[in-house]
Amino acid sequence: MKVVVESGKRKTAVARATVREGKGRVRINKIPLEIYEPELARLKIEEALVFASSILDSVDIEVNVRGGGFMAQAEAVRTAIARALVEWTNDSSLRDAYLKYDRTLLVNDIRYKEPKKFGGRGARARRQKSYR
Repeated sequence: MKVVVESGKRKTAVARATVREGKGRVRINKIPLEIYEPELARLKIEEALVFASSILDSVDIEVNVRGGGFMAQAEAVRTAIARALVEWTNDSSLRDAYLKYDRTLLVNDIRYKEPKKFGGRGARARRQKSYR
């Protein structure tokens, strides 16, 4: 039986997608995509499935995601799903469609939060000085 495992990352969220033959079920952390909350995150994830609607009925997609916030998790999941579907089909037209629509579907977004430094409240903010 053919099984494809791919991963996607965004900030500190890491998603692992497993694609195998099935009936078209999509589950994220064992929750069906149809009832995945919040809705904004669900819509973001569904973007990856729209292009591959022809093969969705014949595969099951199981995604495990950890770390980050809900939106970073959603973006990691969509990257993992898109990569796994491209790997499953070996279809260059699907790959090109993903890249044309949004490059982050196949390429991880490398932007991270800048680390906080000493002497202030954040990465760049510094404590103000008063001489009077």
